[in-house]
Amino acid sequence: MSNRGLWVCSKLIAHHSLLIGYQQSSRILMSKPILIRTKAARAPENRVSLSEIQAAMGRIRESIYLSPCARSENFSQLTGNSVYLKLDNLQRTGAFKERGALNKLLTLTPEERSRGVIAASAGNHAQGVAYHAGKHSVRAQIVMPLTTPLIKVSATKSYGAEIVLHGANYDEACEEAVRRSHQYGLTFIHPFDDEVVIAGQGTMGLEILQQVPEIEAVIAPIGGGGLISGVACAIKESNPRVRVIGVQPARLPSMKVAIAEGHPVTLSPAATIADGIAVRRAGEKTLALVQKYVDDIVMVDEEEIANAILLLLEREKTLAEGAGAAAIAALINHKTSLNGNKVAVLVCGGNIDVSLLSRIMERGLVKDGRLVRLRVHLPDYPGALHRLTGILAQHRANIVETSYDRAYYGVNLGDTAIDITMETRGPDHITELLSALSASGYVHERIL
Repeated sequence: MSNRGLWVCSKLIAHHSLLIGYQQSSRILMSKPILIRTKAARAPENRVSLSEIQAAMGRIRESIYLSPCARSENFSQLTGNSVYLKLDNLQRTGAFKERGALNKLLTLTPEERSRGVIAASAGNHAQGVAYHAGKHSVRAQIVMPLTTPLIKVSATKSYGAEIVLHGANYDEACEEAVRRSHQYGLTFIHPFDDEVVIAGQGTMGLEILQQVPEIEAVIAPIGGGGLISGVACAIKESNPRVRVIGVQPARLPSMKVAIAEGHPVTLSPAATIADGIAVRRAGEKTLALVQKYVDDIVMVDEEEIANAILLLLEREKTLAEGAGAAAIAALINHKTSLNGNKVAVLVCGGNIDVSLLSRIMERGLVKDGRLVRLRVHLPDYPGALHRLTGILAQHRANIVETSYDRAYYGVNLGDTAIDITMETRGPDHITELLSALSASGYVHERIL
């Protein structure tokens, strides 16, 4: 997702220059994100207001799905709050990014529309721009890194955009998009650091106030800050008593660092399953809005995000990507001080890779004690396996995978080791199985 390239791109667009530099600072403790410091710029004038967000709502209302904001009994019981899930993962392209992209497209001049637009993205922003540009007969180019998965390239292309594959990473793709915007006179649509885009994202805040008028707090994920900036402005300007809390991945807390430093700071690269909010540098315009309207920013780690994805899928039958699950991850892991409040939690995206989802589900089952792998030593003669599986069947464990080995794991000559993966009912069931194997004289260990 967005990183130093986004910062470079926004500067190029703002000043129509081709290069912008930065100074690298000395490294700080490795346990913290590495900062690349830049000279602080004067805070940009804030042109995002409640009236601008209301105007955006009027523009996009007919084209954007009014996503539900229903109470979740499961998460309400789990967190001690009255939890309402704002499901913008149900938008046509699977994420909230459509709101800002459409608002930007609808504010273009006739001349800008005739020339077309361009964006750089390998994710939700690309699809949001491509889909609504196609719907409004605006030519769109999307520059994507060469490493972009084919499924994302195909999805974006299916909406009618011209796909340009360029560069080894997002930085290079974004710089190419800016170069093309100047060369061909295209309007560059920034994913977050643009007042019109921010106003479009803020329409979600207006919807929450309409759907749950008595709401007391809103929790939203933060990447570059476009979503929370717009939502917080809409909420706070309508009802200042509502708390607004942002959530970032612990590996890339770019907005939290920017708040502490007083200006955007570029963090070193880091991988996170919340790739939709994996932004190395917060926006300058979004930072000013976050400073003004957001009450607190908390962080969640990778396991907490993964578990939240699994809980949403299993308990709410809702598919969320890492970024879309970050807000509920913060609430269920008690990262906030909220207790007994009416809380709206933004589930803002559902575009998750199927293979990643499969791994998250399997790890979640292991963590919950519903999937276990045991290594059992047994004599290598006919009937030995039959006896072992009989014990497992007696205790109602379902075998899903086995693997034999006679040469490794310290196996004695004449013996074998077998790894058995089983479906179980939980930690107590696993304890029961281990006790039964020990009582029958088997040497065994649990593989974690």
